[in-house]
Amino acid sequence: MDKTRSNIARVSLALVTSAFCLAAQAGDHVADDKIAVAKAAIEHAEQAGGPEAAPVLMASARDKLAVAEKDNAKHEDKPAAAWADQANIDAQVAEATATQARSAKAAVEFDASLQTLRQEASRPSQPAQ
Repeated sequence: MDKTRSNIARVSLALVTSAFCLAAQAGDHVADDKIAVAKAAIEHAEQAGGPEAAPVLMASARDKLAVAEKDNAKHEDKPAAAWADQANIDAQVAEATATQARSAKAAVEFDASLQTLRQEASRPSQPAQ
């Protein structure tokens, strides 16, 4: 009877240890995944014109990504994931700001073209000779 309890205890300990190890590895992957998402968001923001439209936000995103990578290298998973999330948000806001700036510029150009067209249409026509 004591051997059965001893074997059950060993199996239980092995299962708990395995579960703990798997949970620890899953935490590593979460931080790595969030860092990868933040890097992609920063790249998209850069391609969208974020550095010109929102230089402060882009710098903030890059700085927070650097902190996330340092924390991840030290195996500080929760802070790394949190910094990566913040970097991702900053990059997304920078991209949205760049998109809004391009849209506003396009609207101004469209209004100017429309005004020119109206002026041309209201000009009296000259008779053909």
